[in-house]
Amino acid sequence: MSHSTPGSPEASRIDHGTTDASSPVGRYIVIGAGAIGGSIGARLAEAGHQVVLVARGAQYHALESGGLRFRTPDGERVHHLPVVDGPDALGTLRPDDVLVLTVKTQDSEAALDTWGPVPVAGGGTAAARLPVLCVQNGVESQRIALRRFSRVYGVCVWLPSNFVEPGVVSAPGAPLTGVLHLGRHPHGVDDTLARIAADLESARFGAPVVADVARWQYAKLLGNLANAVNALCGTATGEEGRWLDGQVRAEGEAVLRAAGIPNASGREQQEAVGDKVRWTGASEGSSWQSLTRGTGSIEADYLNGEIALLGRLHGVATPVNELVQRMATTFARERQPAGSLPVAELARAAAQAVAAASDSSAESA
Repeated sequence: MSHSTPGSPEASRIDHGTTDASSPVGRYIVIGAGAIGGSIGARLAEAGHQVVLVARGAQYHALESGGLRFRTPDGERVHHLPVVDGPDALGTLRPDDVLVLTVKTQDSEAALDTWGPVPVAGGGTAAARLPVLCVQNGVESQRIALRRFSRVYGVCVWLPSNFVEPGVVSAPGAPLTGVLHLGRHPHGVDDTLARIAADLESARFGAPVVADVARWQYAKLLGNLANAVNALCGTATGEEGRWLDGQVRAEGEAVLRAAGIPNASGREQQEAVGDKVRWTGASEGSSWQSLTRGTGSIEADYLNGEIALLGRLHGVATPVNELVQRMATTFARERQPAGSLPVAELARAAAQAVAAASDSSAESA
């Protein structure tokens, strides 16, 4: 293993071929080695934990041939981690493996169906025996997982990170790389979480273990509702951008109140994250990154779409969330460039949607 000085022009090359025998988790199998998965995998590996990255397409080929270029405020390293494109390359899994699901929610079902039936040494399958951590935005993925896996854990993700170029992931947060609230789904805590949290904390993450992780995830969901606006229009500053961000959040808050769904307060979130994760420079939203990479899909159905779903169930109008959900999915499907929609155009369409919803409500009253 050779090193260069952090921050020097030449990145250090790190070969992680050993396992920290003191770790109570044998391997972290990170399913989705993008912005979140790559950051978590790299930091765990730097702390001495054994990591396997699961990737596909251009990202798989880049990681296999050149390693993971991991950029942080203290420099760039190249991590040569085991990388696979599916479970066949690993064969029988170990009973102390942990599956870390970091694909976007729209890809969760396919990933879980792929990994669930994999046999585990000593008998049984991954779905029956192994823990799966849903480290994703939104609240739907752990519900998808619970249909298939016995041991499902939700994670509320506060982790600024970027992935727009194959083989390269940046995580600009410091002094901690991120804060990951962990809890069993649908509720509770256990010894497995305590062990995983200890490993994450050794890897420069905050990892509070909470019995009500969904309350934190719904609070994060409210903040993620502006992701689609960012994806469509770029960083939408100015009055129109602030109005759009405020509208999607106000609809989200109204829906959660109507549904009786608790969520952590802004003060709680500030105390949990605060100055623990500071960053400078650009860290574009995950939806913007999806459009930039031209993936053909976007997570708006599980962010703004979650609010639209709850609104329909509880009789609350959500016209702006429905609009940006529809437009973001169209942009992704048609592979239109991120940030190419003028914010004024989106604001006009949103104002018309609000007016139409108001007229419809008045007619039905």
